[in-house]
Amino acid sequence: MRITAKGQVTIPQDVRERAGLIPGTDVEFELEAGVVRLVKTTRGGRRKTRGQKLVDRLRGGGDFKMTTDEILALMRGPPANEDAPPRR
Repeated sequence: MRITAKGQVTIPQDVRERAGLIPGTDVEFELEAGVVRLVKTTRGGRRKTRGQKLVDRLRGGGDFKMTTDEILALMRGPPANEDAPPRR
């Protein structure tokens, strides 16, 4: 078995089945004394992605006092006058 140029390797089907590694399973690599071990992780114990860390960091950090409706009204402008000619 060889590692591809992208660093990928195919885990044989019988090994995947015996280990319970189905598509979407979270795994981690552990390195100990020159041995690489692939370990299945649990949902609660998985590492956060860069995107998840960014969202966590930004969540609750705003101090904007407008409601969503107020923001939308500000962005859309005043309601169109029904008697006025359509904008071009």
